[in-house]
Amino acid sequence: MIYLLRHGETIWNTLGRFQGQKDSPLTARGIEQAEQMAKLLKKEIAGSERSFQLHVSPLGRTQETATRIERVLPLAARPESRLMEVTVGSWDGMTKFEIDNEFPGMLDRSDAFDWYFRSPDGESFDAACARAKNWISGIYEPTIAISHGLFGRLVRGVYSGLSKREMLELPVPQDGFFRLCDGEFSLVSASADT
Repeated sequence: MIYLLRHGETIWNTLGRFQGQKDSPLTARGIEQAEQMAKLLKKEIAGSERSFQLHVSPLGRTQETATRIERVLPLAARPESRLMEVTVGSWDGMTKFEIDNEFPGMLDRSDAFDWYFRSPDGESFDAACARAKNWISGIYEPTIAISHGLFGRLVRGVYSGLSKREMLELPVPQDGFFRLCDGEFSLVSASADT
């Protein structure tokens, strides 16, 4: 059993900047989202006989989210570099508009999802999926993981055997999380039917 969370909203999320492996702090809304996820997660695992591991990407926005989770659940976060966001190399921290201006033609014929893997010095789709598979293969205990939008898509896709297109089109909410169990995943949120 894995519970996969995305960090709360960040300043760069609101500006349309792709953070990659750079960082920006959570917004006030992002802090509220992290606190809401903590309460929802506590309710979800209440009464469970299982003890959970807490794996957290070492980037600041996930660490900040983990701090909110740890205030509600008595878990010690373990930094896990394999959960870091996919890097788009020199495009980390840029908007699509900036990328298109500074790297003319690189985004031609791309869409809302596949542009992430067009960076000349970024992580490839296959390398990011291999990283996700490697992390999943080492999970032997119930685990709560705090990661990122794009990488969270890949974790769910690899776990469930989805195609590249299906993975990249998965939703990336910041006010809920996903339960991964028996090769399938489902959304847990205050507004979702679970």
